[in-house]
Amino acid sequence: MNRITQLFNIKYPIIQGGMIWNSGYKLASAVSNAGGLGLIGAGSMYPDVLREHIQKCKKATDKPFGVNVPMLYPNIEEIMQILKEEEVKIVFTSAGNPKTWTPYLKENGMTVVHVVSSTKFALKAEAAGVDAIVAEGFEAGGHNGRDETTTLTLIPMVKEQVTIPLIAAGGIATGRGMLATMILGADGVQMGSRFAASTESSAHDNFKTTIVNTNEGDTMLTLKELAPVRLIKNKFFNEVQELYAKCPTPEDLKTLLGRARAKRGMFEGDLEDGELEIGQIAGLIHDILPVEEIVKNVINEFEQAKKEISSIEF
Repeated sequence: MNRITQLFNIKYPIIQGGMIWNSGYKLASAVSNAGGLGLIGAGSMYPDVLREHIQKCKKATDKPFGVNVPMLYPNIEEIMQILKEEEVKIVFTSAGNPKTWTPYLKENGMTVVHVVSSTKFALKAEAAGVDAIVAEGFEAGGHNGRDETTTLTLIPMVKEQVTIPLIAAGGIATGRGMLATMILGADGVQMGSRFAASTESSAHDNFKTTIVNTNEGDTMLTLKELAPVRLIKNKFFNEVQELYAKCPTPEDLKTLLGRARAKRGMFEGDLEDGELEIGQIAGLIHDILPVEEIVKNVINEFEQAKKEISSIEF
């Protein structure tokens, strides 16, 4: 047992990212049933929809699972009330100050994990009393840190400063990637992109196929003036770049972005005008597989890589 498997009472220190439009109860329960920790992504759910997914997840697995909550959520108080009423045991928070909700969640018996992109915010999260930290490098898909610190440098820097359990995220989709980050000091890993391209992901098949066809260099971090986000380069992305050439104001960017752009891309499968959020590691994802097979492959590769590392001599 390591610190992450102990904290969550799971078999493998693998956590599924709570990605918007990908992470419904089917994905979360499948990851939990396979020995990891599944997360329902509240960021793309109205409160009543979230409640329904929590209830369905309880029926689909008897293993621990959690909910990922971006704290910029407009209905945040209602969301927190639902987590309490449904007796959710594990909550991952992101995109906000951990001081705001950590005491409330802890008082209601929940294990709290906060997602950060820098050592500064890792220390703030630890001071706020969270149980663990996800340190996410800028290779990750979706919303991201402004500093562009990579996972390879972020994990050892955070490890040097904090004492609570540390989960690595950003650019991890394989057993070798998992081993590498754990050698750097992580106690476990969080994987988003690999699980987005799973049978149980709630993403549109068009988006899943696009992930598999994405190569090195096909994604880029953009929209830093609003909230940095890593996107696949498509028609919408090109329109953003064309607008940047005209030195836009944040208002200009908001007007182009409009509403429900991510839903259109990832959930409805509009590959031209939708926002397609995925990590750089998509270049290493070559198939859409059932979650059980993904977890099995990651663990087998992890064990194989561990043997190879132990046989290296100088």
